[in-house]
Amino acid sequence: MGFAESTPHLEGLIEQLERAEGLDDLQGVIEVLRDAFGVDHLIYHWVNSNGDQYGCGTYDMAWVNKYVEKGYLRIDPVIVGCYQHFHPVDWKQLDWSSKAARNFMQDAIAHGIGNQGYSIPIRGPNGQFAHFTLSHNCTDAEWETFTNKHRRALILIAHSFNQKALEFEPGRKPEASQPLSPREIEAMTLLAIGYNRAQAADSLSISEHTLRVYVESARHKLGAMNTTHAVARALSRGLIVV
Repeated sequence: MGFAESTPHLEGLIEQLERAEGLDDLQGVIEVLRDAFGVDHLIYHWVNSNGDQYGCGTYDMAWVNKYVEKGYLRIDPVIVGCYQHFHPVDWKQLDWSSKAARNFMQDAIAHGIGNQGYSIPIRGPNGQFAHFTLSHNCTDAEWETFTNKHRRALILIAHSFNQKALEFEPGRKPEASQPLSPREIEAMTLLAIGYNRAQAADSLSISEHTLRVYVESARHKLGAMNTTHAVARALSRGLIVV
């Protein structure tokens, strides 16, 4: 399967994600996302504050079972790297210098995981941690082109996926929702469609400082960790539409 020629339609994908009624439904959604982006594999894995874990994805069960049996969680550079980073990481940026890490990668490739990977770390409330990962078999140049092209879309989907998964966390209390003002909605919408802050401010005929005030207010209302997370939450809750 080849990469998607253009960025998949985010609104439709997020709508499908929103219709999920349980953790089992997320498995179907992640398969749709894999096919939409045209990658070999897509994985989502979270750990909550009690140490409970949930994962869904498209890896072959033979690899999943071997990963558990070999205790690869302790040496997997992807897991270690996601704990250390707040921003998306290409697997080539991670530390593969140890013999154990190199052997792990060889084993993963032998099981069809692919020689390229891109992981988005996500930190949620009450110590929750997750990562959203894509992997594929292709050249470095092809992978760099793909990740640069789809980076924003992947971040938005990763946070939206995480937000949906959190709804199914046992004992989770619903979050209070505060409505966004019209100006906050305008600002978040422009950022969601790819405007930078200067372009968004110019489009709204306001200063960048004023735009920052709107964005920070929206982020606070949405309980988001950063602007990208705020955009993802606004999209997933239907507060903005792109």
